[in-house]
Amino acid sequence: MSVDEGRQLSLFSHEEICGEGQPARVGAEPREQPEAPTRARSSEGDEPDATGNTTDLLERICSRGNMRLACDRVVRNGGAGGVDGMAVSELPGWLEANHDALTDRVLRGAYRPKPVRRAEIPKGDGRVRLLGIPTAVDRMVQQAVAQALSPMFEPTFHDGSFGFRPGRSAHDAIRAVVAEANAGNVWVASMDLERFFDTVNQSKLVQLLSDALADKRVVSLMHRFLMAGVVADGIVEKTPEGTPQGGGPLSPLLANVLLNELDWELERRGHRFVRYADVFIILKRSRKAAERAMESVSKFVEGRLFLRVNREKSYVARVTQQVKYLGFGFYSAKGGEVRPCVHAKSKASLRAKVRGILARSSGMSLDWRRIRLAQLVRGWVGYFRIADMRGLLRSLDEWVRRKMRCVYWKCWKRVRTKFRALVRLGVARGQAWQWANSRKWREAASSAER
Repeated sequence: MSVDEGRQLSLFSHEEICGEGQPARVGAEPREQPEAPTRARSSEGDEPDATGNTTDLLERICSRGNMRLACDRVVRNGGAGGVDGMAVSELPGWLEANHDALTDRVLRGAYRPKPVRRAEIPKGDGRVRLLGIPTAVDRMVQQAVAQALSPMFEPTFHDGSFGFRPGRSAHDAIRAVVAEANAGNVWVASMDLERFFDTVNQSKLVQLLSDALADKRVVSLMHRFLMAGVVADGIVEKTPEGTPQGGGPLSPLLANVLLNELDWELERRGHRFVRYADVFIILKRSRKAAERAMESVSKFVEGRLFLRVNREKSYVARVTQQVKYLGFGFYSAKGGEVRPCVHAKSKASLRAKVRGILARSSGMSLDWRRIRLAQLVRGWVGYFRIADMRGLLRSLDEWVRRKMRCVYWKCWKRVRTKFRALVRLGVARGQAWQWANSRKWREAASSAER
């Protein structure tokens, strides 16, 4: 119901968003780093160990059941096609007819991934994010590899890592930050890895994969995906570094494999941290400790992992002082408890998107606006539902409904149309005639029931 009048349907569900969950402290006690998945040595030769890491891993990847599952997931995820023009929806029929030929090429080492198609996604700061979109077949093969490798690597990953892992989400990462802050680690060293997916050192990554996997054919296959190249403006460019971000199911797993070394180094040094993919923060009890941690960890990242730290975007601040992490901010509630909220930049981003949808001069239909607005609001509210934002939801609800009334006011255009519409909505005829004859669009924001 409407926040103020209680008579209109609200765009936001306050109870759903403002529900509170008690965060549990993550990684409270140091633990020993587990061994990377290795082949079990036994008299049986290729008997799998607990992780299933054997020299016939590639055969498992190419099994009909694993390929069909990978195909189903790629189709379900949807997305655009690659450089060959094949749509994702065509994949099941293609696999049915070509499974044996495909797996034969993969097993013989003759499979060659096609270059990815480059796409540019605008960022909020005016720059663009470069995405690499593989072909539907390459995406399926990557998914098949990821399905086989994820259960093997998952036990080796640190508890402080939350991105692209089963049963973990951005919400868990935010709860971990809140838990650490309430435990006294209120100073944050926020570190930004500059163009991480574009600058991954492939030699370092292949070395880590080779050390972990018994079946070197799988390592070779993943190396070919890394070296497949990219098509930009019709020209194929080589990719001597980086891993395609966006459409490839392997990229998130490979990112975690590489940054897992960072996680365990932070653990060894006694740092409390939270990492979501390439976005990570270190939480300390004092500013000086956070500054020292940032300096020393930057040297490790650049010297051992061969990545670049963007020092212009990295900073040290108190957790409640405009720290932004995964779109969330943090504030001190009553009693000094640190709680999550929506960061000011996230609020501004939502308002900009709503203005674009409800622009009175856009010429889009009312049905289109309603659908797009509902999609935007549901997605935004669903993502930020763990934040404290009851007051924010009230103000946004009022503002969005006012913007929507402005759209209707402009669509009605003629005085007679406005008059009839207002009467249908229950406005007294005299008042409706007065408003209908007004040239001020602000009449749309009146308090009349609609």
